[in-house]
Amino acid sequence: MLDPSEIYDVDPLAAAELAERTHEGSGPVLVHAVRGFVDAGSAGQLVAEHLTDELGATRLVTFDVDQLLDYRSRRPVMTFDSSTWSEYADPELVVDLVHDASGVPFLLLHGVEPDVQWERYVAAVRQIVERFDVPLTVGVHGVPMGIPHTRPISVTAHATRPDLVADQASWFGKVQVPASASALLELRLGQSGHDAMGFAVHVPHYLAQSAFPRASVAALQGIERATGLDLRVTALTDAAEEAEREIERQVAGSDEVATVVRALEEQYDAFTRSLGRTSLLASATDLPTAEELGAEFERFLAEQQDDGDGR
Repeated sequence: MLDPSEIYDVDPLAAAELAERTHEGSGPVLVHAVRGFVDAGSAGQLVAEHLTDELGATRLVTFDVDQLLDYRSRRPVMTFDSSTWSEYADPELVVDLVHDASGVPFLLLHGVEPDVQWERYVAAVRQIVERFDVPLTVGVHGVPMGIPHTRPISVTAHATRPDLVADQASWFGKVQVPASASALLELRLGQSGHDAMGFAVHVPHYLAQSAFPRASVAALQGIERATGLDLRVTALTDAAEEAEREIERQVAGSDEVATVVRALEEQYDAFTRSLGRTSLLASATDLPTAEELGAEFERFLAEQQDDGDGR
């Protein structure tokens, strides 16, 4: 493997600021929401945007994306204005220093998922974790599921140690799904003795391609419970309520969609009654097999590719 330290730069002023706010053995939590893999409802992306917009951020680490991206499979956007190229949306992969509502510092890894050199990227993040004494790494994203938007949001929690998610319901058995850089990061951190966990928020499959702020609220609440940070989640309430109103308007305007939602509600309620607890699964009788769950992920990825974003 090539030297991981050569694919990122650390801002010395931001590093010094962080050092002043922490001491040995009490480093900052690292939250990561990297775009590019499954993120139904833009759950992870909205989390990153909320944290940087609501709490502010200082750039701590900048990755060299030229070494990590395949531009032909995921082309950045450029703006052509009349007769000239006027703007280029530079892809970024960065770690920001953020302070929660109480002034507690934490790190936010966000931007585009690497296309190549995953092991080198993961090793680089591990160097950052160890340099800044990060005690816990937490990832968030959304996954499409056969559930109705009219029922409570559910979450699949996963971690490098079972006790990190002991209070979370387990919805899956053993299942194989397409890999992601974020999932590999959690796996490798655990193998090297570092605590890491993540929350996959379940998003109604018919809303997977739309922003669904309620999923981001659930993700932020999960981070708060796991870390003790105050992330001003209530600031997303208005956006979530507005999105819910728009969803209801569209459902009311389409008999076909309303029929699908009612069927999902019936299946959801029947299944939860049979188990006596909240469930995310759409089937009222049979749990999906590992092959069916994997196929659902594959179909979702294929739909994203058809939309032209290369993922």
